[in-house]
Amino acid sequence: MTDTAPLSGIRVIDQTQALAGPYCAMMLGDLGADVIKIERPGVGDQSRQWGPPYIQDQSTYYLAANRNKRGIALNGAAAEGRVILHKLVESADVFITNIATRRSLQKYALDDDTLRQLNPRLIYASISGYGRTGPRADQSGYDLVAQAESGTMSLTGEVDGPPMRFLSPMADLTCGLFTLIGILAALYTRERTGVGQFLDQSLQEGQITWLDNYAGEYFATGTPPQRMGNRHPQIAPYEAVQGADGEWFILGVGSDNVWQSFCKLIDRADLAADPRFDANAKRVENYEALMPIIRDIIKTRTVADWLPDLRAAGVPAGRINTIDQALSDAHLIERGIIVELEHPTLGALKSIATPVHLSETPLVYRRPPPRLGEHTDEILHELHYHADHIQRLKDQGVVSA
Repeated sequence: MTDTAPLSGIRVIDQTQALAGPYCAMMLGDLGADVIKIERPGVGDQSRQWGPPYIQDQSTYYLAANRNKRGIALNGAAAEGRVILHKLVESADVFITNIATRRSLQKYALDDDTLRQLNPRLIYASISGYGRTGPRADQSGYDLVAQAESGTMSLTGEVDGPPMRFLSPMADLTCGLFTLIGILAALYTRERTGVGQFLDQSLQEGQITWLDNYAGEYFATGTPPQRMGNRHPQIAPYEAVQGADGEWFILGVGSDNVWQSFCKLIDRADLAADPRFDANAKRVENYEALMPIIRDIIKTRTVADWLPDLRAAGVPAGRINTIDQALSDAHLIERGIIVELEHPTLGALKSIATPVHLSETPLVYRRPPPRLGEHTDEILHELHYHADHIQRLKDQGVVSA
C-alpha cells in the first residue's frame, strides 16, 4: 500500500525532462511520494521524441524513466500557468528542475529564492550541467560531454583503441542518484529544523566521482592512469578471459586467499608458491608473465564447465551476458528487478525496479508513465479549479489534457 511506503505523504513537483531529473523523480515515486510531472502542452518531455524504438506513439526512452508519476501539461510561460505552478509548489515538499540557466528560472519566477519564499519548507533541487556557481555556471550540460570532460572516456576502451563512452547515460543516472541522496538528506534535516534548502547538483561533478580509485592513484603518483581495456590496474588476475568454446567470462581473483583457492582448483601449487605471484602486488608487477599462463589454463575448458567449479571454490566469476540474458536472470527476477505495470493504451509495460529492499516499508509500483497531460484535470481539481475554469485554461493554451 502507498500509505506504508517510506515517502508516503511527500509531494514532489518534477519540472524536468530527459533523464537525470525524471530518473530521480521516478525513484522518489517508487519510494511512495506523490510525483507530479510538469510538461509543455503539445510537446512534453523532450525524451518523448527520442526514438525509435516506440511502443505505438510512446518513446521507450521516456517510458523507462517516468513511472509512478501523475502528469500535467502546463505552459509555465503564461501568467496563469505560473500561478498554477506556484500553487503546486505551495503544496509541495520537493521541487526538481533542470532549466539550464538561472536567468530563465528568474524570468519564469521559478528560481529558488522565489519558490522558497512561497514555501519555506520546500526542498529545491536544481540539476544542471555545471552547477549554479563557478566560471561555467549555467552552461548547458549533456551526458556525453560530462563523460568526456570527466576523464572517464579517456580510460574506457581497448588499450590501443579510441576513447569510448559508456553505453548507458551514466552521467545522467549518477546525477539523478546523487540528487536523490541530497533530497533524502534535506528531508531528514527538515524534520529537525522545519526549514527546506537548496540543492545544486551537476552532471560534471556526478560523473567525475567515477574516477574514485583512479583519482587516488593520480593524487599519489602525479601520473595520469592509462587505458587498460579489461585489465584491472591494481588487481591480477581480474579481467575477461576466454574458455575453450570461445565464450568470455570474468575471472576475479581479488585477494591472496582467493589466489590460493584458484591455484588449488587448477592443481597448480607451483603458481601459488612462485615468488613472482605469491602476493597481489607481485602479480600486478609481473602481469605480462602471469596472464599468458592463466589464459592457456582457462582455454582448456568451456565457460559452462568453469563457472560452477570456480564459484564452489570461492573464486568470483561470471559469464559476460548479453542484455537478454541479463534481463532473464532467474535470480534477479525472483528478487523483483523487473516491474510490470498496465498502461491504459499500451498494455503491460516492463521496466527496471529501483533496487532498494526495505523490510518494513517496501517500495511501491502503482502508476505507469503518464500520457502527456493525462492527469491535468485531476490535479487542477485538487487545486480547487472548477470545470469551467479548467476549460477556459485549455482554450487559452495554458494547460492541455
